[in-house]
Amino acid sequence: MEQTRGKVACVGGGLIGRAWALVFARAGYEVVVFDQDRATAEAARAFAEAMLPALAEEDLIEGQAPEQVLNRVTLADDLPQALSGALHVQESTPEKLEVKQAVFAELDRLAEPDAVLASSTSALLPSAFTEGLKGQGRCLVAHPINPPYLVPAAELVPAPWTDPSTMESCQHFMEACGMAPIVMQRELDGFVMNRMQGALLEEAFRLVEQGYASVEDVDVGIREGLALRWSFMGPFETIDLNAPGGVRDYAERYAGIYDRIHPSTLKRANWTGSTMDRIEAERRVRLPQDKLGERQGWRDRRLMALAAHKRRAKRALGD
Repeated sequence: MEQTRGKVACVGGGLIGRAWALVFARAGYEVVVFDQDRATAEAARAFAEAMLPALAEEDLIEGQAPEQVLNRVTLADDLPQALSGALHVQESTPEKLEVKQAVFAELDRLAEPDAVLASSTSALLPSAFTEGLKGQGRCLVAHPINPPYLVPAAELVPAPWTDPSTMESCQHFMEACGMAPIVMQRELDGFVMNRMQGALLEEAFRLVEQGYASVEDVDVGIREGLALRWSFMGPFETIDLNAPGGVRDYAERYAGIYDRIHPSTLKRANWTGSTMDRIEAERRVRLPQDKLGERQGWRDRRLMALAAHKRRAKRALGD
């Protein structure tokens, strides 16, 4: 039998849970998926089976055979079986506070004493569902961008009582799985990525709502403009390279532009009513409702190609 790096439990086999299972199995861990709905768990393994050949084509499973990775993904009949021997537990259950509270109480009771308990939540603070747990020091949020097997960034968010050793352990584990952890110093609504994405979306809605640009023009500005740099550089490195003297020089040159813009950004954009009617209508012209699933598949294949390109570019040109 193939030697694995240890056992990981994926609790919840839906959209995010199934993607995490691929991440961990690709990295050489034995992955056990448990979901209260057995059909969901079975679908998670079927998803891995369906995606692995395409990942292999793009050289995104580290030279392994698809069946080799798939064989590391098994299903558990119950939660204790899933948690037994697991060094890391990744919870991906529904985004409801009462569900997270109940699940984490069970995870804390049943998991191995030294197992890290991580939630995939994108909207709930870890303090909201880990307070009072006996093992609250080993609990945190590990929130990915979907799908994590193609997008490596993952936010590690501590509750006020999360032990620093838990953060360090989870960081090293995620790095071993090929992820790029964002290690937050303390919890904050929206974490890092949703706050950054939210700022961009707010301005996108505002530009359309106030009649300055069409939906497609805004998308072009990101897709064919800013995102080309952002696909391999963050905003601070971008501005550091966009002025002769670096980041301070950029701020001194261009802060005035943002001073003028700022007052117009203080009022929330309208994400409902006639604004949403216009945005939805423009999107449905470009992509009919019944083609959304097909386009999502296209998105994932493009992400695979981009991930493969970034790997090749990193080897050739450096990080």
